[in-house]
Amino acid sequence: MFLIFMKKLLFIILLSVLSSFNYNNFISQKIKIISYNIRYNNPNDGKDIWENRRSAIVNFVLEQNPDFLGLQEVTQDQLLYLSSKFSNYNYLGVGRDDGKSKGEYSPIYYNKFNYNLILSNTFWLSETPKNISVGWDASMERICTYGLFTHNESGIKVWVFNTHFDHIGEIAREKSVDLILSKIKELTQNKDRVIITGDFNLMDDSKPIKKLQKSFNDFVINSISEKRIDYIFQKNLILINSTHGHIKTNNGRWASDHHPVISVLKL
Repeated sequence: MFLIFMKKLLFIILLSVLSSFNYNNFISQKIKIISYNIRYNNPNDGKDIWENRRSAIVNFVLEQNPDFLGLQEVTQDQLLYLSSKFSNYNYLGVGRDDGKSKGEYSPIYYNKFNYNLILSNTFWLSETPKNISVGWDASMERICTYGLFTHNESGIKVWVFNTHFDHIGEIAREKSVDLILSKIKELTQNKDRVIITGDFNLMDDSKPIKKLQKSFNDFVINSISEKRIDYIFQKNLILINSTHGHIKTNNGRWASDHHPVISVLKL
């Protein structure tokens, strides 16, 4: 009887240890996301030209070591420079003007050692999203780039969408929200983990942002700026913390005319 009792006890202890290990392994899967409009390479920016800002942006990203980095206003030369510095990352995305390399990208960089890319695509924020096009009352072509990724350690899948809305067209911004929500509904299931990063050119109290908030959790965070137009939205993940970064160059100037949004989630 004693031997049987000891075997049962050891079996219960073993199950407890295994359960604890699996649970701790699961809750340790954190994911860091950054959304950052780095400002395009404008030769007329004077002291704030790209060459004076780029090292500060690179150092910030390398120090933060995010799993995903959604950038906006990225031109081809900026993309090539950043990619040469981000050795742990691959990227996905295309230029909005020709679907290749012309015009600004909304690229998604991902840590290639933590995640595998399953599929990716880019669509235009317009009435004809599959074609290179200007939508509604927008001033220019606008895009949304997305990817489906698998977390190497856990096998968990994550969708990431990155976008940059038009700064002029009010109708375009509202319709762009509808289009992105429609696309996410088409591609994903209710239980899927989804992250949206971007410069939405919309304030917190605007109708399109409130519509996004009904479907996704928006990270409400403090900033030294009274205006907030850059966001990270998420669905089916748990927020650990979120903040704005305030990145300056060695000369004490801002690294961009936007502050990056930094969020840490739990898978």
